Amino acid sequence: MTAPLRPRRSALYMPGSNARALEKAKTLDVDCLLLDLEDAVAPDAKELARTQISDAVSAGGYGEREVVIRINGMDTPWGEDDLKMAVKAAPDAILVPKVNAPADLQRVAHMLSLHGASHDLKIWAMMETPEAMLNAAAIGACGRDPEVRLSCFVMGTNDLAKETRARLMPGRAVMMPWLMTCVAAARAGGIDILDGVYNAFQDDEGFAAECAQGAEMGMDGKTLIHPKQIASCHAAFSPTEEEVAWARKINEIFDLPENADKGAIQVDGKMVERLHAEMGKRVIAIADAIAARA
Repeated sequence: MTAPLRPRRSALYMPGSNARALEKAKTLDVDCLLLDLEDAVAPDAKELARTQISDAVSAGGYGEREVVIRINGMDTPWGEDDLKMAVKAAPDAILVPKVNAPADLQRVAHMLSLHGASHDLKIWAMMETPEAMLNAAAIGACGRDPEVRLSCFVMGTNDLAKETRARLMPGRAVMMPWLMTCVAAARAGGIDILDGVYNAFQDDEGFAAECAQGAEMGMDGKTLIHPKQIASCHAAFSPTEEEVAWARKINEIFDLPENADKGAIQVDGKMVERLHAEMGKRVIAIADAIAARA
């Protein structure tokens, strides 16, 4: 049975070392919470952050928000303890940083099984290294292997810029080949993909433009660094009323008995193929899932 779609329009990073932020997250109108043990936490605060995230996730109170814990890499002094904590706390997913190849995900999946993790605990992969860009197709293919648990890519554009020495410029022209490669790899693997962060969180216009770009590229949503970015993000990645109405209309028409064997029909002066109806079903499902969260 296919799992119901979950809106992943917005995914807000929250530092695990900030107890007040972890509590505030329970009140934010965000689809996903990325509770961070990695980049946002200084080395001397790692253990405190781990304890605070463990307590917060175990206590619950996050409602319909998808809760994801970003652990430190398994090659760091903190990675294994982070993973053990996450298994006990039981979030929706674990976000693995700096994934370079399928073996990185397979190792984490194996450790999850060893520690008795529920199979409902999924893996998300940070795509943020040159190796990941070269191996994107193979990493994405892990989404077809239920043992690996992969359900989402997260673009780490800041780290990718650092590692490649590419410049993060308005329009992201130099990033586009990597971003679209990862979109294709995610779709081939049957998983979701979230766009990278926009650093200038006071630049509302620039942020809205980048959200629109991500939606045009086929991203499912965007990672955020500040709560003020949530509303614009939702506006860009939510189906419009017109899109939902059109999707419902063409599906209703294709469902008529006289159209059962047709691959294309005319609707309001436009030729519409059955594939458009299938695309519309996803639009409707996402719209219904968003409405259910309200």
